[in-house]
Amino acid sequence: MSVEHHVMSLHDSMNTNNVNRVPPTTVNSLKTLSGKEMNQLYETVSILTNDIEVIQNKCVNINEKILKLKNELNESHEQFSKAKQQMNAMNYMRLNQELLQQEINGLKDYVQSTSYNGTYLWKVENVSSLIQDAQSERQLSVYSPPFYSSRNGYKMCMRLYLNGDGNARRTHLSLFFVIMRGKFDEKLLKWPFPYKISFCLFDQSNQQRHIIDSFRPDIKSNSFQQPQTQMNIASGIPKYFPLPLLLDGNSYVKNDSLFIKCIVNFNDMPKMLLPYTLSLNPGLPENVKQSMIIAETDRRQRSSKEITDNTKQN
Repeated sequence: MSVEHHVMSLHDSMNTNNVNRVPPTTVNSLKTLSGKEMNQLYETVSILTNDIEVIQNKCVNINEKILKLKNELNESHEQFSKAKQQMNAMNYMRLNQELLQQEINGLKDYVQSTSYNGTYLWKVENVSSLIQDAQSERQLSVYSPPFYSSRNGYKMCMRLYLNGDGNARRTHLSLFFVIMRGKFDEKLLKWPFPYKISFCLFDQSNQQRHIIDSFRPDIKSNSFQQPQTQMNIASGIPKYFPLPLLLDGNSYVKNDSLFIKCIVNFNDMPKMLLPYTLSLNPGLPENVKQSMIIAETDRRQRSSKEITDNTKQN
């Protein structure tokens, strides 16, 4: 086969592979070449053709690798997206757990601070702000947390008007007792509520000039019947303490806080014993305070008996 025939075959092959057609003038010029030149041209074209095939194969391999890398990258993106979603879900769960733990801690504190013996010591904070709210009528009164006569007993709270209520408006601090609806009202408890209520506003100095006052429930009043709503109408002492004395920089308010204690007198404690009871260290355990009150009651009874006996002898 002649060199010219090889070149023309190569030319036809290039045409079939959609390579740019060689112009006719170029083919005519090829016919004028010598045999040696045609051989050199053929070798050059063969080398180039082989190189092109190698490059094409490499391009195919590169494209396959690129496609593989794209697939791996897409998988990595999907895995990253899933991991991010899982991390967000874990952060959300952790946040919910923290909030839930805070609520649990709050409930624990509430349960631990709740009184179940018919007494409650209420720390009223931000007194100056509460007085301003009451004077501007933004909030006329505040409620204490609820307390109970026992685990299965009456549910109660205090209501405080820091600018007075009714006829005591702007002149006195008004303090009231509120019976709230509880779990055991219908089945276990007796109504109306008959027990004497005592309040104490603590003097926060060593002089202990506590403000103590008491009242007995009007058992005909709806305030002391079994609650039909969340709480009954408050009842108590409208003119409990003069406002000028409270605002006069005295020892009843310190660090913008005051302390009020409510005592439900279930055992009909004598009025003369209340100051002693309220002078006891609030930090003492309840059973210790009860023992001290009983001992003081016995001491006073013996002392009274001795005075009576001496009077009779004289």
